[in-house]
Formats: sequence, structure tokens, C-alpha cells
Amino acid sequence: MMGNLESIISIKDLQMSYDNNLVLNGINLEIPRGQIIGYIGTNGAGKSTTIKIMLGILEGYFGTVEILGQDISNGSIEYKKKIGYVPELADIYENLTAYEYISFLGGIYGLEEKKLIERSEKLMGLFAMDNVINSRISSYSKGMKQKLLIICSLIHNPDILFFDEPLSGLDANSVMVFKEVMKTLAKGGKTIFYSSHIMDVVEKVSDRIILLNAGLIVADGSFEELNNNQMEGSLEEIFNQLTGFNEHTAIAEEFVSLVEEV
Repeated sequence: MMGNLESIISIKDLQMSYDNNLVLNGINLEIPRGQIIGYIGTNGAGKSTTIKIMLGILEGYFGTVEILGQDISNGSIEYKKKIGYVPELADIYENLTAYEYISFLGGIYGLEEKKLIERSEKLMGLFAMDNVINSRISSYSKGMKQKLLIICSLIHNPDILFFDEPLSGLDANSVMVFKEVMKTLAKGGKTIFYSSHIMDVVEKVSDRIILLNAGLIVADGSFEELNNNQMEGSLEEIFNQLTGFNEHTAIAEEFVSLVEEV
């Protein structure tokens, strides 16, 4: 499947334990430029652990992780300048205005002030937020904060993007815009890790879907490939087959019966 494409991320025999509990049990991945990777799995499968290792947040792993040709265990943080990240739960300096926050990040990335102002105003405008660029973030709705986090992840034009539940709180129009943004970024050579529990979105936006279960990769391919590999149905149905979860109907029926007892 890889062909001769250059690997922008290369992971070999990655293992990670917490308190003698093996969370990652030998992950091997080669990721080329320009792919949207749907990175999915049950809670505790190892998704966040893998991403935090790639981001340099977690240490103490075994195996090799190379990003942009650099082994990240060598202590250099240069590769982090080429990464954008939207975490599922983000801490954000809410006493700042959006512009102050973007300027703070721009300073960290060494961006030139004039270009940063122009770019941030245009990006805020495309998300219909240019009128609140000088308002305190504490006054923002959840969806507005999420849009700001997306903008901040892109402000330094990174090569690799990690999006963890990025659609949380977004209105329908913004969801459509963001999906198109991801497609356009991938066409331009950006690599995107997209992690979500909303399977129908993962199914539609991903060029390649990687499913983790109990610290192992149990599926890796396009939705069409997964669908043709002795599995049929939606991604949600394939996910349930591969993770062994088939009790949702019985649980739902019991849930409703308890509610109706009132």
C-alpha cells in the first residue's frame, strides 16, 4: 500500500507500559505525506498514548519513533515546530483575547508579527469570528473556543496535524468548512491524524483508517479495503466486529426498559 512514498512518520515495535500494564504492545506504522489517517479505537486502546508519544509529551517507551526523518528520542524539539495539535480537552488562557493568544503562540513559533496579524484576521474571518478577535476568550461559546484551537493548530503552517475530536461543539456550517479544510491540507501534502468516536465522520474523511484494540493494530486500510476484507457494513459495524462489542442492542433495550418503569 505504501509503494515508494516517503514516510513522514515511521514507528517500529512501539511499546509503552503504565504501572506494569502494557498499553501499546508493538505498534508498527509507516505514514507518508498527504494522508488523512482515521485513528480509532476503544477507550484505553492506546490512541492517546501513541499520539502523546509522537508529540513528545510522553517518554519511557520502547521502540523507535521517527518524525520527519528524525528519531524523537534524541532530545531535539525541532520537529515540534512542524506539528499542530488540537487535543480533546484543551487548556486555553481564557483571560486573553483571541489575538493576544494567537500572538503568544506566534512568538513561540517565531512568526513575523505583520504576517501573523493578517493571517489570524483572515482565518478568524473564514470561521465568522473576525468580530470577536479582540474579545476575551472567556466570553466565547464552546464552539468558538474550538474554532480558535483549530486556527491556532494551523497558524504556523505545520506538516503534521493531530486532531482529537476536533468537531466538538462546532455548528453544521463550520463542520462542513473544516472537512474541506482537511481535504485541501492533505492535497497540499499535509499529514493529518484524525481521532474521533464519531465513526461516520471518520469513514467519510479518512484516506486510511487505523484501528487499535488492546494496544495492537487490528485493521489498517481505506474504508473500501476494510469493507472488502471479509467485513461488511458501516465503519461502526466493522469497528464492533473487530473489537468484539456486540451488546449495544441489548444494553439499549435494558436502558429504555428501566426508563419506562417510572
